[in-house]
Amino acid sequence: MPKFMSKRTRIAVATALLIGGAPQAFAANCLEVTLTGTQGGPAVFNGLAGAGTLVRYGPEENGCSDILLQFDAGRGTLQRLSQIDVTVLQIQTIFLTHVHSDHVDGLADLMQLRWHLGSQMPKVDLVCSQDAPSPTGHAMSCTELAEHIGDPYLRSGEIAQRLAENPDRRPGGPADLLNIEAFTPGNEPAEVWRHDDVVVSAIASRHVPGHVSYRVDTPAGSVVIAGDASNDTPQPPRDSSVSANVETLTQGADILVHSVIHRIMGPDGASGFPPSVYHRQSTAEDLGAMAERAGVASLIYTHLIPPLGAAAMGPYPVQPGGLSAADYEASAREGGYSGNVIVGTDLATLRIPAE
Repeated sequence: MPKFMSKRTRIAVATALLIGGAPQAFAANCLEVTLTGTQGGPAVFNGLAGAGTLVRYGPEENGCSDILLQFDAGRGTLQRLSQIDVTVLQIQTIFLTHVHSDHVDGLADLMQLRWHLGSQMPKVDLVCSQDAPSPTGHAMSCTELAEHIGDPYLRSGEIAQRLAENPDRRPGGPADLLNIEAFTPGNEPAEVWRHDDVVVSAIASRHVPGHVSYRVDTPAGSVVIAGDASNDTPQPPRDSSVSANVETLTQGADILVHSVIHRIMGPDGASGFPPSVYHRQSTAEDLGAMAERAGVASLIYTHLIPPLGAAAMGPYPVQPGGLSAADYEASAREGGYSGNVIVGTDLATLRIPAE
């Protein structure tokens, strides 16, 4: 397990580079975090891509791009990556927080294109939880998802047609390019992936069975990708909506990327949003409080429920004109957070240099 060290003072001084920000002097290596999609849940609004985060690390002159790790891959991930000149052939490892459709709909798209363009390339590691049983009897299975990711293309004849054009491609389609690295998450951070001095740790966190949260530690800095984590107690009464395990994972991190729900969607409001769904998300106020306790320099809200400017979340009304970024930031401040708040939009990017 990597040693977690606070860098909050350093990042506050060095600050982070938002795309379009002012030029600054760069250190030898950097860590860059990009939201490849910020849509909350399976609903759609204004062209937002599904949940996902790209983490890059490497030399400044190489755009921090020696290592490219994709966390979750909702619909539209491939298109968002293309907008920042990242190809599927560059992605080395994909990590899944859980197998809800809004976090994995883009995985088949990514792997089909990699099979099409780079079938003879090394396999992509897919890191995720072992099969997790549900109280209702089914299992949430990353392995089943991965092994059958290309089934529609195989059954439709698409793979056979492409093989007829180029027999050097792998015969089993995109599933042949995935190396499944499934692990059993626990209640303490544990290393699940390493490349030289870049370490990814994971911890179990509640949302649905098999949900996990990740932390990436590099010499340039650290980022936690929490997914849709929430408190282990599924509904009030409880002290907070956030996950205690995620708080443990987040101690001293530079950046926390976390899904968020605004209290306007709560049972006390008029939206009619299902209480059980509301309570399995973390609220903006509680995330602000947790980020402050953990000493996080930058809090990035993603997977916004409701999306910015949306008058409704699917069939559930919000308010005329929807919520603004200022509304979400105000909630973080109400929770006591004093650091840098970024209310996520697709392709929002944060970069920090090495010490």
